[in-house]
Amino acid sequence: MSKEQRAQIDAMMRQSRPDGPRSVEAIRAGFKALMARMIVPDRIRVTRTTLGGRPALRVEPDNGRRAGTILYFHGGGWVFGSPETALSLTGNLVAKTGFGAYSVDYRLAPEHPFPAAIEDTLGAYRALLDSGEDPSTIAFAGDSAGGGLTVTTCLAARDAGLPLPAAIVAFSAGLDATRTGESMDTKEGIDPIFTREAVERTGAMYVAGADPHQPLLSPAVLADLTGFPPMLLQVGTNEILLDDSTRLAARARAAGVDVILDVTADVPHVFQSFAGVLDEADEALDRAAVFLGQRLRAGGRGAHAGGVGPATAVLELIGTDPGDSA
Repeated sequence: MSKEQRAQIDAMMRQSRPDGPRSVEAIRAGFKALMARMIVPDRIRVTRTTLGGRPALRVEPDNGRRAGTILYFHGGGWVFGSPETALSLTGNLVAKTGFGAYSVDYRLAPEHPFPAAIEDTLGAYRALLDSGEDPSTIAFAGDSAGGGLTVTTCLAARDAGLPLPAAIVAFSAGLDATRTGESMDTKEGIDPIFTREAVERTGAMYVAGADPHQPLLSPAVLADLTGFPPMLLQVGTNEILLDDSTRLAARARAAGVDVILDVTADVPHVFQSFAGVLDEADEALDRAAVFLGQRLRAGGRGAHAGGVGPATAVLELIGTDPGDSA
């Protein structure tokens, strides 16, 4: 554990938090400037491309790639952010796994409210399938709003009759537009980044008057996750969105889905962005890389295909053989 590192990041994020509401343009510019300070690994190649009719970044390891693709969805409350602002996360996943990635520049609210983002991320997934990629070699990953999109895009793919990806990795996912998680209140003030007022304001831009009580907006409380691929949900205890992940994990377990709920103490929202600065960020990304390597290597085996169960997956992550406890 790195108490001093965590305290420094908490203080930095509190200093960066604005005192009052800002324009959409100011929010976007401030987030871009903040994320430009994050460390991007130097063992990757980044090229601009398109996927499913949307701009995207293609991120690849510079020393040859393994068979497998990470389809990444950036964070930003569905209002701000871009593949560039998430490059520290996408780049680290690529560098640590050896897989290539596409990071999709989906449309943002308020100009393009719900369900535009899901339409774009589903279109990107369709494009990968149409290009001949096997779904067992594709994983969805994302942070914050993009973490929510890993789940809602999977729901939309299932509803459209598409085969599902091999795995989902979600960092500090936004999964409940009803904002009913207890952590929305119990973590107020503890969270150095978000307040209820702030997330409700940007959330309203995305929801745009739609009923939040539907699976594509609040999967943590309403989604049927039957048939979903194995999931890794990483979240910090200092987040007002903590219960978005804990409640989705409970729904996944109830639906018979392999799920690992990975909670790190005393870290903020999308703490993995601080790789190279915060020990817990690097360790969490290492765990995510192991999970992705296992799932894509296994050809998408999981609860829907008779694969490894959640208890075994946890043991594999910590390097313990189940037989050791016999």
